[in-house]
Amino acid sequence: MTTTFLAGERGGPALDRPPPAAHAARGRARRRALHWLTAVAFQLPALVLFTGLVLLPMLFALYAAFFRWGGFGMPSDYTGADNFTRLLKDPVFLGDLWRCLILVLLSLALQLPFALAMAVLLNQRLRGRAVYRMLFFAPYVLSEAITGVLFGMVFAPDDGLADHVLGAVGLDGLGGEWFADPSWVMATLFLVMTWKYFGFHMMLHLAGLQSVPAELTEAALIDGAGPWQRFRNVTLPLLAPTLRISVFLSVIGSIQLFDLVWVVTQGGPDHHSETMAVTMFQYGFKRYQAGYASAISVVMFAVCLVFALAYQRFVLRRDLEGATTTMRGDGT
Repeated sequence: MTTTFLAGERGGPALDRPPPAAHAARGRARRRALHWLTAVAFQLPALVLFTGLVLLPMLFALYAAFFRWGGFGMPSDYTGADNFTRLLKDPVFLGDLWRCLILVLLSLALQLPFALAMAVLLNQRLRGRAVYRMLFFAPYVLSEAITGVLFGMVFAPDDGLADHVLGAVGLDGLGGEWFADPSWVMATLFLVMTWKYFGFHMMLHLAGLQSVPAELTEAALIDGAGPWQRFRNVTLPLLAPTLRISVFLSVIGSIQLFDLVWVVTQGGPDHHSETMAVTMFQYGFKRYQAGYASAISVVMFAVCLVFALAYQRFVLRRDLEGATTTMRGDGT
């Protein structure tokens, strides 16, 4: 006598039930799909904004750079690479590159070491150091427009605060037309830049200093290392990742500098304080040569991109190793 069990009946062999391995595989596939859908749902708004506000304008600027275009309507007068060849012969743009290099070198040689020195000082046990940190960081919070207007009054010829202070200490011969003198405008502008941005780099360095284990410094002190030896052999190597990020931000900021220069000097006198961004604005919105301005923007982007990729490849490589994560379908 034989007994037949229905599929799935209690106690009977589930003939149409999938094997455990196939069931587990389908579960992993569902979890993987859920992970990807969740990631897409969170990233889609940012992707839409990035595409509409960054990617598409960049592509349009690249397209417009090959046209003689005044900025109204769609570009139609195709000129090929004439705008780019014009850049190579434009003394103003070539001067922009030179001034950009000067700002980068001054930032690396003066601004960042000064910010590091202030960070080391304020990392010590000083009375009121929280107040000093706030005062030094406060200029970075101010907008570039406010900073430009403020220092326009400070360095006003013959009537500004700087000339009055120099006159009070008997150095009135050093005063003069700070932003109006081609020989002094870049130095004065860099002084304003340092006042505005060094506090940001100081806070970066200060955060890096506070992450240095105190045990290492104490061990070096026990071994007889002096303050300079402890800083050079213990603190500085552990602070190197922070310094590399600070250098990167400083260089990119110098290349893209615009608003502070525009408010203070508008690139004058006679283009002696002009940057690539200021030149681009002048041609695009003042002279209505949007095609040429687009070519300048493309070159600016290329310079930043090449520097960023090279810096990441040769300088930040060790810092970025192991910094990326992967999403697996098993939820781990």
